[in-house]
Formats: sequence, C-alpha cells, structure tokens
Amino acid sequence: MTGRAFVLHLPRASARREAARALLASCGLEGEIWSAVDGSSLSSNELSATVGAGIFAPPYPFALKTSQLGCFLSHRQIWAEIVRRDLDYGLIFEDDATIDPVVFARALALARAQIDDLGYIQFQTQALRGPARLIDTNGGCALSLSLVSGLRSTAQMVGRDAAAHLLSLTETFDRPVDCLIQSHWHTRLRPAGIYPSGVSRNAETVERKPPLTQIWARYLYRRAIRRAARHSPAPITGGLV
Repeated sequence: MTGRAFVLHLPRASARREAARALLASCGLEGEIWSAVDGSSLSSNELSATVGAGIFAPPYPFALKTSQLGCFLSHRQIWAEIVRRDLDYGLIFEDDATIDPVVFARALALARAQIDDLGYIQFQTQALRGPARLIDTNGGCALSLSLVSGLRSTAQMVGRDAAAHLLSLTETFDRPVDCLIQSHWHTRLRPAGIYPSGVSRNAETVERKPPLTQIWARYLYRRAIRRAARHSPAPITGGLV
C-alpha cells in the first residue's frame, strides 16, 4: 500500500514549525509539511464560493470562524492530493498534534490494515463515548465504529475513495470539518476511531467558557445529531455505501 503523511502547518505560525517537523519525523511514514490555508486571508469572493448555510440537517448553529474555514479548506487540499497522487491513503496531522511513538506505531499498523474497508479512521485524543462496535485491536489500541464519532481533526487516515467522495461532497460547506465527518447520515461514510491512539493535542491556549446561549445551542445541536445518527443510512460496518 502507498501512503503518505501530511502535517498541516500555517506558515505564519513560526513557533510551531519545529514541532511540525518533529511530528513528521516521528510518525513512521514518509511525508511533508503542508502549508495550511490561512482563513483570515480569504477574500469575500472566496468565502462566498465555499461557505454555504443549512446544507443539511441538523443545521450548524454557529458562524464559522476564520480558523475553521482555513482548516476545512486545508483538509480538502489534502483529499485532492491523495486523489491526484493515486495514494492508497493519506495520514493527515494538524501541527498541534503530539505522538507517543510506541503507542502510535500500534495504532498506525491497526489503521493501515483496515483503511481499505473503512475509508476514514480517526486517531482519537479522547476515549470514545456512547455505543460503539469493536472492529479490531492491536497491543491495547482499539479500533471501533461509534454511533456518534468524536470531534477534532488532530490526526486521521483517509483512503483514496473516501477522499474523492468527501471532496465531491464539499465544494461548499456550512460547518467545521470535524462536524462534517461526524455527520455520516449526510456523507454516507461512518468514520472509525482508534483509542488509545498515541496521539494527543498540544493546546497552547485556554478556551474561555462560552456564554449560556452558546452552551444551550450546542446542547440542542448535539441532541439533534444523536437523533440523526440513529437513522443514518451509512453502513454500520464502516466504509462507503
């Protein structure tokens, strides 16, 4: 199988550059640092061409941040690159990821053995919650399919067919990339997850507690996605329809 690692890195984020290089050097695959899209530099024409509203249910209840726009467009670039190079899969990291090489090596072997069948595998930074179907294990790492997958796009393996499918589906988008991947009732692609994966997120800033209105909106959104997930047409065994 031919695979390649891509570490998304914003060129102006010079403080992260060495960490991005170290991540690439230790991930166990040949790859490259990929210049991420700077969402704050997008023109109004670029925004209107890519950002939609209410594309599918449940509607995303928040305005997209510029960082989320750039993140989504960066992932789309890698999906396109996987297809262009005819890779069997791409291993995509964001540059705030850190890895435990021993645990990650086991998780990577597990993902490579299953990516043809599953299409999209997340290297989770937190334990999966809720109902899940165990697919396989390797040295303590468990690969599962959850009813509702975890958020964050810190690290993931994407197969070529899944990359092509997601690329065609997201010429316009209305929510962050991790929320789109979570929405298997829309994508028809149920993402799998590995935990422990040896991947953690190096958060540099402390997130402020959101106002009560945002907390309530997020609660209603999460309740709606659980309801949508229960009626998803995506295969319960993973992979594309």
